Amino acid sequence: MNGTCFKTNLRAALTSRGLTVRELSVITGIAKGTLDCYLGARASMPPADIAAKIAAALGVTVEFLVSGHEAEARESERRESNIGAIFQLLVELDERDVQTVLTLSKTLKAQAERA
Repeated sequence: MNGTCFKTNLRAALTSRGLTVRELSVITGIAKGTLDCYLGARASMPPADIAAKIAAALGVTVEFLVSGHEAEARESERRESNIGAIFQLLVELDERDVQTVLTLSKTLKAQAERA
């Protein structure tokens, strides 16, 4: 992981939300001096728990702070949500319909592998 990317993306998130480092410090409970280390010339990378706290306060994902790729993280969240919805629907089906969905899923997977 690159501290410079984190620094750039953190600065961008702060700017887009109109927050100062001091305000982020108050919101997260992370010392301003610690946050300054992530934004300074040496641009160190925070531990995962601190990055998660910063991301939550800024309304972005840790992936965005680390890589700048918010869309990939959102796609992953959407996929997980869809899987949960599919599972919930499967629970409500009878066994015959579950078998139909299973057959359909296997067919779709085979088609994807051939493509």
